[in-house]
Amino acid sequence: MSALNVEGLSYSYGRKQALRDVSFSLEAGQFCALLGPNGAGKSTLFSLLTHLQAVQTGRLTLAGFDLRTDPRKALAQLGIVFQQPTLDLDLSVWRNMTYFAALHGLSGKQAARRIEAALDRLGMAERKAEKVRALNGGHRRRMEIARALIHEPQVLLLDEPTVGLDAASRDAITHHVHDLAAEGVTVLWATHLVDEIRPDDRVLLLHHGHILRDCHSKELATSGTLKEAFLVLTSKAEAAA
Repeated sequence: MSALNVEGLSYSYGRKQALRDVSFSLEAGQFCALLGPNGAGKSTLFSLLTHLQAVQTGRLTLAGFDLRTDPRKALAQLGIVFQQPTLDLDLSVWRNMTYFAALHGLSGKQAARRIEAALDRLGMAERKAEKVRALNGGHRRRMEIARALIHEPQVLLLDEPTVGLDAASRDAITHHVHDLAAEGVTVLWATHLVDEIRPDDRVLLLHHGHILRDCHSKELATSGTLKEAFLVLTSKAEAAA
């Protein structure tokens, strides 16, 4: 059974078609980069996957649960890191985490155990008493990823998670998230930054709402760099549109 399955997904805002018959499936422990320029449809896809917008056409399942007919069980399998930060800057790391755990019905020793484990996985355990305001951008992002893991989801969605961070922070976060995939978490990482993608990563190249290519990064960049392949394919799609 696939951890995430998308079948025939289409979505429009009035006359503007944002997604066009998008289909793909991710297995447990797979890291997949959703690569596309701004306006490709990445944010719309994430809005549908997180149930912020209702599916118009197609089907979404998370760990076998249909998002349309069984949204509570489906969303329980999902961890989310949005592009815009959603932390309370005036609370400590630990207080932010316990608040989020409570939203998932976790409290007491169970919550504390889950929080400790999540912070440790992201190298944030020693900062649990610090106020979020005192953290740099990279550590805030690590904390948001740790927070998304408290309820032990099978699938982790990250929407442009390194935007605005320095190179060292970006590298550290991509390394941590690849480690999570190696531990069995299914990762869908939306980005337009090709240097975040490793040769063995699966790539879904999204442009104008449909998938141009679905393959490993090294297959996409057979005759040059991934950046060159990305520019060539999206330019051809623009010319054909």
